[in-house]
Amino acid sequence: MEKAITHVTLYSDGSSRGNPGPGGYGTILKFTDSKGNVHEREYSEGFKETTNNRMELMGVIAGLEKLTKPCHVHIISDSQYVVNAFTKHWIDSWQKNGWRGADKKEVKNKELWQRLLKAGEIHELEFTWVRGHNGHPENERCDALATGAADRIVSE
Repeated sequence: MEKAITHVTLYSDGSSRGNPGPGGYGTILKFTDSKGNVHEREYSEGFKETTNNRMELMGVIAGLEKLTKPCHVHIISDSQYVVNAFTKHWIDSWQKNGWRGADKKEVKNKELWQRLLKAGEIHELEFTWVRGHNGHPENERCDALATGAADRIVSE
């Protein structure tokens, strides 16, 4: 009998105080074990000079990089930049076109997109967009983690 794959929900948000400027990401990983126990971990990190889109990507990357075995990962983000890249298959086109967009220019944040793909290659990924600042509890918590990480960088 094949072992059931672990289902993990990854919530993520990014923040930047200025664009570019100090920023941070916040990520929550949540899963229920075979005994019905819910496990949840929070991660965040700040960066001195970054953009909002880079932090949106880093939140997803950080969560995926924490997973040590293949999982079904449901990624929930308020970033259309991240979600649409997968649900609208932009990422497939970028790769096929040598990391160039429809405008023939190099895709921004290419190294982070590549890192995200590498971090996700052993997993089954599912993406869902949620409206930011709309009362979604985990999205609000990720926003607080991200802005807190950015603010800690500002105050250093």
